Amino acid sequence: MSLFSAEASGPDIADLCGVLCGQGQVTGFARTAARLTVEVDEVWRARVLAAEFGRRGVAAELGRSEAGAPSIRTAFRSDLIGLANAWLRGREKTLPTRFRLTGAALRLWALAAGRPGVQGYLLAVDERAPETHEPLAEAFRQLGLPAHLVGPKGGGPAVRVTGRRRLATLAELIGMPPPGAEPVWPQHAPARQAV
Repeated sequence: MSLFSAEASGPDIADLCGVLCGQGQVTGFARTAARLTVEVDEVWRARVLAAEFGRRGVAAELGRSEAGAPSIRTAFRSDLIGLANAWLRGREKTLPTRFRLTGAALRLWALAAGRPGVQGYLLAVDERAPETHEPLAEAFRQLGLPAHLVGPKGGGPAVRVTGRRRLATLAELIGMPPPGAEPVWPQHAPARQAV
């Protein structure tokens, strides 16, 4: 087991940054509390994420976004203010200084927005926060897992991992898929030659 894998340490509230790597949003309230909201494309993702939040001591309710997509949302909580302080500049989502990906954060990102692409495995990034895209790809490289940004023609915007070894490393980092997530887990991604 890798030192950075999702199973290497117990669940931690800091792991929730994984949903912020994708389309998750954090909202601060009077610098004393914050709320996480994540819109997903399938109900199973919302259910599994709510369970993962619960494992970290953070209750999240299932719901629907204004557009009707499945979502989860926490209450405003004082223990989430650290995420808000790290990830927000004013009201803009930005990657924290010296950000490091962990297996647990990657797992939550994969649960929220991961899927096999035409080539490799894609982890969607937030279209509303384009300045986070390149630093997120760099965070993969710091893990020793080279990844590339792809645009809409490549199934993105997303970070793409290609190659058998890289996909195996990613699968090791994020751990076993929860029930129902098997079709969107890295082992189902086309391995093709690394790009």
